[in-house]
Amino acid sequence: MITIFYFAGLREAAGVPQEQAELDGRTVGELLEWIGGKYPHLPLDAVRVAVNEEYALPEDVLRQGDTAALIPPVSGG
Repeated sequence: MITIFYFAGLREAAGVPQEQAELDGRTVGELLEWIGGKYPHLPLDAVRVAVNEEYALPEDVLRQGDTAALIPPVSGG
């Protein structure tokens, strides 16, 4: 199982702060496709994914017990 954390506006849009999914052996890109299929209204085009607290590339492979955090773009001022 992979634990997925949703931050900021993604949390409100998904309606959950976190969830688990059977995505062992899948890539980060496939994770985003899975999330987009489950929550088609989420704006995922500029989302960064951190796996085990490090930014990940779309081709990085997820393993059993990993955590994936979806981090939307933020602005400051």
